[in-house]
Amino acid sequence: MRRRSKENSWGLRLMRLVRIKRGKRGLHFFSIDKRQKFVIATILLSLGLFLTEFQFSKSGFSIVFLLAFITNLFLWWAIHEDFRENRAYQIFILPFFYNLAFGMFYFLTPTIFLSRIILTVVYAFGLYSLFLSQNILVVSSMRSIALLSGARIVSFVITLISYFFLTNIVYTLHVNVFLVILFVFIYTYFLVYGSLWTYNLQKTIQNIQTWGIALTICLVEAATVLWFWPSSPTVLALFLAGFFYTTVGLSHIWFEKRLFKGILWEYVWVGCITFFLLILFTPWGK
Repeated sequence: MRRRSKENSWGLRLMRLVRIKRGKRGLHFFSIDKRQKFVIATILLSLGLFLTEFQFSKSGFSIVFLLAFITNLFLWWAIHEDFRENRAYQIFILPFFYNLAFGMFYFLTPTIFLSRIILTVVYAFGLYSLFLSQNILVVSSMRSIALLSGARIVSFVITLISYFFLTNIVYTLHVNVFLVILFVFIYTYFLVYGSLWTYNLQKTIQNIQTWGIALTICLVEAATVLWFWPSSPTVLALFLAGFFYTTVGLSHIWFEKRLFKGILWEYVWVGCITFFLLILFTPWGK
């Protein structure tokens, strides 16, 4: 009897460690929840990005694109059960461009070990926050939850960071103006569309496609003018990111039907400040 009781106790302990779950298709061993999957993905991608910059400097751009695709694979791995119920493909836009922007921005930073460590930590924190926000958005597209507002804020902040990094990279390349228009149009449309979708949460694209194209054209026109502006790429990217914040942010509050006078002036002041910084930090006469 004692031997059987010991065997049963060891069996219960083993069951707790393995955490067997019974699903629709049978037993799933070694199951882990979403947060654990997000942590695993964040650690692996952060290590991959860090090693890429030191070991594969010549082919780094190609590997950055590969990491961006792998990021979406990790995201699908974590939320595939909810994704089956609501195939919201828009959630894959921001993780892809966030990794692309951060990975390429690495090449613009000083090749100092400490600075790379700090950037990797910031990247990991932003990626984990992004994973959580995208998970909330997928669930919110099926039912109402209280965390939706926070997920929208996190998503918009990461969108702004990605847009600033990508714009800085494009202007740093000093390519032809037509290539600038092409590059800016591509990532601007997807980031604008993905950001607008967070306040719509609809599967179809017809509802916000026209709105996204209109905002993209405005931003591309501003980027074209800035190509002739005698200032540094960082200042130009900062102004364009401020313009992105103003136009897309106003669209958000329009969708929420709270475009009041006080909120409108907040965005107007942000636009004025970014324009003042553009004028202030432009080396006129050089």
